[in-house]
Amino acid sequence: MSINTNEELVKQFAIRLGDDSLILGHRLSEWCRFGPFLEEDVALTNVALDYIGRTRMFYAYAAELSDGKQTEDDFAYLRDCREYQNFLIVELPKGDFAYTMAKQLIMDVFYYYYLDELCNSNDSTLAAIAGKAIKETKYHLRRSTDWILRLGDGTDESHGRLQVAFDALWGYTPELFEQDELEQKLVKQGIAVDTALLKSKWESRLKEILKEATIDTPINSWTVRGGRAGYHTEHLGHLLSELQYMQRSYPGQQW
Repeated sequence: MSINTNEELVKQFAIRLGDDSLILGHRLSEWCRFGPFLEEDVALTNVALDYIGRTRMFYAYAAELSDGKQTEDDFAYLRDCREYQNFLIVELPKGDFAYTMAKQLIMDVFYYYYLDELCNSNDSTLAAIAGKAIKETKYHLRRSTDWILRLGDGTDESHGRLQVAFDALWGYTPELFEQDELEQKLVKQGIAVDTALLKSKWESRLKEILKEATIDTPINSWTVRGGRAGYHTEHLGHLLSELQYMQRSYPGQQW
């Protein structure tokens, strides 16, 4: 298959959407056994599983477009760091609970609008995946919003930790709304989402929640980008060494 064919573009698009979900899901799974209390431990693990399920749908579609030459496991376990195309924000360490929930709110609001638009994709498979995933995202957004309000309006310590978290994460958010040549081509075909059109909705919803939580919206004073081009933080390599350990140690395993 030529790398210039439209199927190859759609395949790469599906892979990067799967990468976002895989890495974010793995980060959330790191809370298993470490949640602040039992019910939240279970809830975080279930949200992680939602993302892993979403990952499988995107990777399965990419594998289908590979004419049987690659599988879901190949995408998850047999690629090096530079081959991943996920947003940088999803690979950052889980940090404390406030940091995780701040990251989740940022991504949940983004996915709330992103998946709603992807449901209208001219690619029926991507639209179907988005239709299933957005149901989960609506639940995720309710959870993260509730926690941001509880932490922001809680103790001085919880409020302070939450403010520090948003300040530390804010510079990674512009990348969510930037598009490379691949996505620009697919936007013109009505397949991908024009994320630039979502930014104002995302900002408005997020600022509304932060205001209610008495958290100051950070100032856009710095920006980090590069995930879609394969340029990552040092954290992704460490994450992949853990995620890929079994397959790398015992090649060809079937789950």
